[in-house]
Amino acid sequence: MSFYRELENHVHEQLSRRNFLSRTSLGLGAAAMSSLLSADHSFATKATPSPESLPLGNPHFAPKAKRVIYLFQSGAPSQLELFDYKPKLEKMWGQDLPESIRQGQRLTGMTAGQSSFPLAASKYSFAQHGPGRMWISELLPHIASIADEATFIRSMHTEAINHDPAVTFFQTGSQQGGRPSWGSWVSYGLGSDNQNMPAFVVLLSKGRNGDQPLYAKLWSNGFLPSLHQGVVFRSGPDPVFYLNNPEGIDKTSRRRMLDYLAKLHQEQFEKILDPEINYRVSQYEMAYRMQTAVPETLDLSKEPDYIFDMYGEEARIPGTYAANCLLARKLIEKDVKFVQLYHQGWDQHGNLPKDIKIMTKSVDQASAALILDLKQRGLLDDTLVVWGGEFGRGSYSQGKLSKDNYGRDHHPRSFTIWMAGAGVKKGFVYGETDDFGYNVIKDPVHVHDFQATVMHLLGVDHERLIFKHQGRRYRLTDVHGSVVKPIIA
Repeated sequence: MSFYRELENHVHEQLSRRNFLSRTSLGLGAAAMSSLLSADHSFATKATPSPESLPLGNPHFAPKAKRVIYLFQSGAPSQLELFDYKPKLEKMWGQDLPESIRQGQRLTGMTAGQSSFPLAASKYSFAQHGPGRMWISELLPHIASIADEATFIRSMHTEAINHDPAVTFFQTGSQQGGRPSWGSWVSYGLGSDNQNMPAFVVLLSKGRNGDQPLYAKLWSNGFLPSLHQGVVFRSGPDPVFYLNNPEGIDKTSRRRMLDYLAKLHQEQFEKILDPEINYRVSQYEMAYRMQTAVPETLDLSKEPDYIFDMYGEEARIPGTYAANCLLARKLIEKDVKFVQLYHQGWDQHGNLPKDIKIMTKSVDQASAALILDLKQRGLLDDTLVVWGGEFGRGSYSQGKLSKDNYGRDHHPRSFTIWMAGAGVKKGFVYGETDDFGYNVIKDPVHVHDFQATVMHLLGVDHERLIFKHQGRRYRLTDVHGSVVKPIIA
């Protein structure tokens, strides 16, 4: 304890009369500016904001969605095997993709050297479902059963052609790392409705081995305050690293340590006025509260058998996609604002018919069950669920082509995602691709448009949620993005 007293004395000695006057003048100036900004309805906060204070205070307008569950299918599922039925590919099987369709599009290094681009139709059959008559593959019978709850966007497109920049683009609005993740922007703009849980939680699962890696930059807070970074929940007895007390430290000792640490941090904050100090203390306090809240939330033992039957037997296995879908439902019941579930395994350059069958089996039942479970609990009305990957797959075969075996390269020009729940139309299909599934020919939706639309459903004007960093004003959608109003109910 003598060390703490010496540190405290050192902090006191640094608080000179000049520091006091400069701090006071800054505080009065901040109070005056806050008052002026508040009159203009800007992103003003209180003169001495707590770490939890919001830049918005309230959403810009009444939100249709209070929370988001984003089921990100990492590796890029093939829309041609799942959602975008193209009978012309069957008629032109093995013929070369017309140059008039490809139009000199940039290719990856994996197919740029091919002498031909033989067209490959899906091995799997399709049928129409729901009032929108959405074509859905036989590989997804459970998702087909909830088609009348969802909006399918078949005209997504992006500039990124490789996995890492494409995933980063979807999650941060930029192909380069260092920007805040989508969940961090939501946390920053709207805050948390449960002070015992993070506003932004990340769940990881795998459908098969050998897929593209995921990095922490995808759920990083970037240049936003560290309070808003995503918290990864892992399977097993220690779901959050360093959350539990070290050996020999009980809850009372931890509480006493945190109180003393907060006192020292406050004195340091008063000296240098760095808000990150307060954010750090807030994170310590959050971790302390999470010691009770997290184990209770992650406990699936009280779920009835019919719930496991709904999600599938894998829901009983921690860390699987099914278990994480069930956990996502429990998290939003605890008012977590943004749940990001990454599911790896969709990168199928070869052996696609076999591998995509493995992947669809791992996600189909649980994805549909999540929609039905939310609906039966009255949560789907204000929860938005998103399902999709970083780009699509090309209509020609990568490498050798046969009826039972082919692969597909990356394809940024067109792909499909679907959304269900708060604010989106039910049984609705938006956008259209050409007969080859190669180019968007109707109602294109860019990644930034998609981001702007989800933020709109949360009650946020994407052009007004801004953070100034190094002299520039940043936002999730950069300087782009338009809300896709036709899909909004």
